[in-house]
Order: sequence, then C-alpha cells, then structure tokens
Amino acid sequence: MTGIRAQQKEKTRQTIMRAALKQLSAETSFSGLSLREVAREAGIAPTSFYRHFKDMEELGLTLVDECGVTLRQLMRKARKRIDTEDGVIQISVDTFMEFVENNAQIFRLLLRERSGTSKAFRNAVAREIRHFTDELTAYIIETDNVDEQHAFLQAEAMVTIVFNAGAEALDCTKNEREQLKERVVQQLWFIVRGAVVRD
Repeated sequence: MTGIRAQQKEKTRQTIMRAALKQLSAETSFSGLSLREVAREAGIAPTSFYRHFKDMEELGLTLVDECGVTLRQLMRKARKRIDTEDGVIQISVDTFMEFVENNAQIFRLLLRERSGTSKAFRNAVAREIRHFTDELTAYIIETDNVDEQHAFLQAEAMVTIVFNAGAEALDCTKNEREQLKERVVQQLWFIVRGAVVRD
C-alpha cells in the first residue's frame, strides 16, 4: 500500500509541475504564476499543493533541476552516438535546439531566472550551466588530451554560445532556426580550431 501511495504522490507532483509549465509563455513568467492558478490547472485543492512543495519557489527550483538533468542526459546520449568531432558538434547543436523547441516554457524559465530577483533561482540556474560546462570540460579532456584549464575555457565559451543561441531560437521561424543552427556550428568550430592553433 505504501508503494501505491508513493506512486500516486509522485504522479500528483509531476502533474503540478506540468501545470506550472503549461502556464508559462513568452508573456507569463514564473513569478507571475500564483499557487492557486497552478493548483486549479493541476486539478487539486490549493491546500494539497503543500503536500508536494513547500512553496512556489521550491516548485520552480525543482523545475530548473529537472530541466538540467533531462538536457544533460540528452547531450550525453548525443555525444555517444557520434564518434567524430565534426559529427559531435552538429548532433549536439541539433539535440539542444530540438530540446529548446519542444520545451520552450522550461527554457524560458531558465533564461528569466538566470538574472531574476531570486538569489536561489539565480544560483540554481548557474549551477545547471556549470554542470554543462564541467561535463563538456571532461569530454574535451578525454577526447583532445588537453589540460583542465584549457578544456574549461573552451567548454565555457561553447556553452555560452549554445545557450545564447537557444534564447534566440525561441522566437525564430523554422527556417530562421535552421540558419541559426548553421551559424552556431560554425561558431563552435571557430572555438575548436582556435584551441588547436593555440596549442
């Protein structure tokens, strides 16, 4: 019985998270959401919300964490699918842009809270971006056999370009997004080639 209750609780928790994401848009930020609206969208009483999250901030922080985990898993799979450097850059950009297109609300949350008024949110987003940078740093060290500082600088530049492109992609048409992806791939190649020249 305990297992069934735990499953039901997790199901309701996920429903609340989806309800919050559904209400986010280009016009509506997370700070503009109310607990009552999220509870109504999730089909639960407002008081039931507190069985799953302490407050709206905890809900938002959970969304940021889950977004980061999901995206990092996708990027890891993308890097494993292709064993050439050229292929890794292309498929990584394609994977990232596909995630942004399919998860526009959560990506908007990351962008807005990255420089928002909540220190907890800013720290959470910074932590997720640092995770991306650290994983890419480790990958560069492994594949290019360079020192950690060199790899980190390269990874940090690449992550910055890709995240900025993701922000631009949110308002692009399909054709504009394809052009943007081509530019990003070229920009990442500039970084890779520059790193090789510097060596």
